[in-house]
Amino acid sequence: MTGKSGLTLADVFSYESLVHAVAGAAGSVTAMTVFFPLDAARLRLQVDEKREPTSTPVILAEIMREEGLLAPYRGWFPVISSLCCSNFVYFYTFNTLKAICVKGHPSKSKDLMMGFISGVVNVLLTTPLWVVNTRLKLQGAKFRNDAIQQTNYQGILDAFKQIVRREGAMALWNGTFPSLLLVLNPAIQFMFYEGLKRQLRRGRPELTSLEVFVIGAIAKMVATTVTYPLQTVQSLLRFGQQRMGPESRVLGSLRSVIHLLSQRVRRHGMMGLYKGLEAKLLQTVLTAALMFLIYEKIAGLIFHLMGAWGLAGG
Repeated sequence: MTGKSGLTLADVFSYESLVHAVAGAAGSVTAMTVFFPLDAARLRLQVDEKREPTSTPVILAEIMREEGLLAPYRGWFPVISSLCCSNFVYFYTFNTLKAICVKGHPSKSKDLMMGFISGVVNVLLTTPLWVVNTRLKLQGAKFRNDAIQQTNYQGILDAFKQIVRREGAMALWNGTFPSLLLVLNPAIQFMFYEGLKRQLRRGRPELTSLEVFVIGAIAKMVATTVTYPLQTVQSLLRFGQQRMGPESRVLGSLRSVIHLLSQRVRRHGMMGLYKGLEAKLLQTVLTAALMFLIYEKIAGLIFHLMGAWGLAGG
């Protein structure tokens, strides 16, 4: 069926978008697994205000000494599950929009728009998964801040049930407002990535593995540095230790975001907004670079194999 805009079901439910979504999900899961401990260090610095900011290796050494060797991988499964779903949704939406809107005429503004829309769709669908995995990842952690209350979830489903029963269903969307603002992160990331890729590919069939890794790292570094203060607020709201009224449950309201940002500045100065940035940059830049590399390789391999099968079948 085709509308006046020329949009067809084949554009929305396309084999190409599915390949990109599967490749993106596989790449992100592999990359996050490799660099997962770095994200654990970043999260501790964001939510535990009494933990002194120090280097990532020192934080990880403290965590392993106090909580065991496997503590940096606490909450791995719910994070990986959420990440797999999240990146599948994002890559599928982005590449579907790309097939519909670009039509051979790519531009930075189109990349930014497609990244923004894909991010909004992703946030609205997957925020409950991220709320649960943030809680599970920090469960049993030894905090410097005694005011933080420990939780006792028996897995992903039990966490969903307890949150809904004790805090209401809307608590699953805690932090949605900063998350919606943070769709600028992947939007900026994809704008830089697609733009750099177009520049480097001029007159060439494909990029080298090193080039893909480097431009993926650059794109994520820019996006993360710009949006990091909002990521800190997002982590605090998802953790659920901030007391909010019912009117701010769904969006983690603008008032709550401004309050948490100003509170952070009052207590720690402007640099408090960037507490944990080193760990975040180390983790997210390496993860994004490896993710894009694996994504490009998997997508390229599948398209190559399907093309070969198509020729053989013909």
